[in-house]
Amino acid sequence: MMKSENAYDQYGASSQKQDVFEAIKILSRGISDTTFCNLFRSPFDKQLISLHADGAGTKSALAYVYYKETGDIKVWENLAVDAIVMNTDDMLCVGITGPFYLTNIIGRNKNLINLEVISAIIRGFQNFSEKMAEYDINLILTGGETADIGDLTKTLTIDVVAASFISENDYIDNKNIKAGDVIIGFESTGQALWEDHPNSGIGSNGLTLARHTLLKNIYKNKYPESYDYNTEEKLIYNGSFLLTDTSPIDSLDMGKYLLSPTKTYLPIVKEVFKYYKKDIHGLIHCTGGGQLKVKRFVNNLRIVKNNLFNVPQLFRLIQTSTNLDWKQMYEIFNMGHRLEMYISPELAKEIIIISEKYNVKAQIIGYVETADNTEIVIESDKNIYVYS
Repeated sequence: MMKSENAYDQYGASSQKQDVFEAIKILSRGISDTTFCNLFRSPFDKQLISLHADGAGTKSALAYVYYKETGDIKVWENLAVDAIVMNTDDMLCVGITGPFYLTNIIGRNKNLINLEVISAIIRGFQNFSEKMAEYDINLILTGGETADIGDLTKTLTIDVVAASFISENDYIDNKNIKAGDVIIGFESTGQALWEDHPNSGIGSNGLTLARHTLLKNIYKNKYPESYDYNTEEKLIYNGSFLLTDTSPIDSLDMGKYLLSPTKTYLPIVKEVFKYYKKDIHGLIHCTGGGQLKVKRFVNNLRIVKNNLFNVPQLFRLIQTSTNLDWKQMYEIFNMGHRLEMYISPELAKEIIIISEKYNVKAQIIGYVETADNTEIVIESDKNIYVYS
């Protein structure tokens, strides 16, 4: 059993990143403290610029082990999707749907990561760009940097820096979230029209915990380069699954189940913006911080989530494997929806219809009310959890 109060911290990771936010609090957030991404005034007339950086995280360590075990080069192409979407869908939450200018940053141990892998990653960037073009999403690949840093990186890291612009009269600011709003959640699982396979829903957050608590100890000695030596030994690969075992999705083994590419919501929300952008009070990408992400952007409101999607099977497997308290599970993982929209109740039906056109389920998952302090209330089939 894991120590429930700091399960993620035991792996050298953090769901809330309090130390990071403390370190950067002296930096300017641009035009507003409550936009999901920072926006700054640009040299261009009445334009704001968004610069953003994110990546696939420790998902690359899992991809490395899977590639070594199976020889499947395709996993690296999918990892490029993660690196892009973790940027674009954050920027989506301030109202940007492109064009996105993308620069990749790859750090590798050259002794372990060869040209074939790098080529597959670049191919993944290109393929996803072409797929999004079919939905009128413009991803402009501007090149990048591949650094041989074996002294620093055991295997490989994949990150992207993204840039885009938006009119100063057109951006979305979460300060407009208000009592009376309903919350529309967009599922993280399922198979959207642009996806090749059903999605487990994990995205690119919580992979350190998922990988070590689900996969068998056999990988500990075979791939010591895939984990932090400072991790307590009993926590390293202490699960019950092989990467090639059958997953809850018949068409995917456990490796590909965990490596499901982060689902983008760009095509859906671009169409929503066409009709209802001025009516959207807030957008939250539930990545790092899970279902508590919105807490950073509101004041004196109670966010009640009382009609969540059923918890995806992957998160149930993780909870069973770790015996982690459900309250903390909601802090670490998206638990079924990775994007939420705050809007007046009368528009909810139309937005849900648009989402389902793209084979992505959406539903009202909660509402907003006034409060003396800021708190998140999650009402699940397990319990009611309050985060103040």
